[in-house]
Amino acid sequence: MDPLSSLLSGIRAEGSVVAHAVLRPPWTIRFADRAPLIMVTVLRGDGTLVLADGSRTSLVAGDTALVQAGEPFHLADTPDALDRPHERYELSCFVPDGFGPADISCATPELIVTPSTTGVPGETSLLVGAYRASGRRHERLLRALPQVMVIHEDPEMCLWLEQSAADAVRFSAGSQALMDRLLDWALVCTLRSWLAEQQHCAPAWYRGMADPIVGPALTAIHDRPFHRWTVASLAAEAAVSRALFARRFTEVMGEPPLAYLTEWRMAEAEELLADPARSVAQVATTVGYSDTFGFSAAFKRLRGTSPTEFRAALVRAAPRDESSGWISRITTASNHSTRSRRTSASRTEGSVSR
Repeated sequence: MDPLSSLLSGIRAEGSVVAHAVLRPPWTIRFADRAPLIMVTVLRGDGTLVLADGSRTSLVAGDTALVQAGEPFHLADTPDALDRPHERYELSCFVPDGFGPADISCATPELIVTPSTTGVPGETSLLVGAYRASGRRHERLLRALPQVMVIHEDPEMCLWLEQSAADAVRFSAGSQALMDRLLDWALVCTLRSWLAEQQHCAPAWYRGMADPIVGPALTAIHDRPFHRWTVASLAAEAAVSRALFARRFTEVMGEPPLAYLTEWRMAEAEELLADPARSVAQVATTVGYSDTFGFSAAFKRLRGTSPTEFRAALVRAAPRDESSGWISRITTASNHSTRSRRTSASRTEGSVSR
């Protein structure tokens, strides 16, 4: 397994919330979640992302934006829409430790038929997906990304995405699985395109995969972190001498091979320690340590706390209400009047047109 695949295994569109909207100006959408990633694809029209700090990013038809939603943010038809009367929408998806009790049940599917374009000047069509995370593996990936990243999609790809979302709404059987896989696919493709564009500015773990010497060793480490790797055995994976391998790995990755191996093992250990069914000894064995003492010493050296203390901190920080359902509410307001409308009680959202 390559590093990107490993990191993506911690963030998925499982039980995803998807909204397909056709909007007529003036409008804004407030994204109220603190989801790890929210994807916004502009199928037709344009808009402007406005983050909590006031920074703005323009989007045009064909743009896909990935936003790390640490704070609520807006998408508006024009940069000044927030300061004048407009149609206002709010999209919020309940997640554990999110915005409190849900007021809509996820038990009853109410899919809405996808609206078609009406030809109104300035009309914008969007596809929005929210991702959830499990564990901590995804954090290394998010640290390598800007708060907002934008990739321009081919027009034919946008048409295919729109049709796929429409099919998921129209045919209820398998709709959730279809949208989950569609969003996972879109996330991988968007990240690969963005990382490829970064070239030498891309994270070392991504650049290393393209190197004929470093790449095979990275694959071996991520496939078998539990193996008793040495510099010599990793060099054998790349079919080069030990000296050449060690020099090249350090040049590309910015750290020696065994330092990278240890760091990756500790990242895997963090993920495994979140599972209360695993003892510290079992975690140590899984990540390649023959004794608990050696593992605990390495973990404390790199993380500043023992595995037992780390696990206890995770328990204290765990949310009390572990709901598996994601709730979506879209609230519209015209001038000073506000009304709420349930668009769908299912996890795969229908479409809304205004």
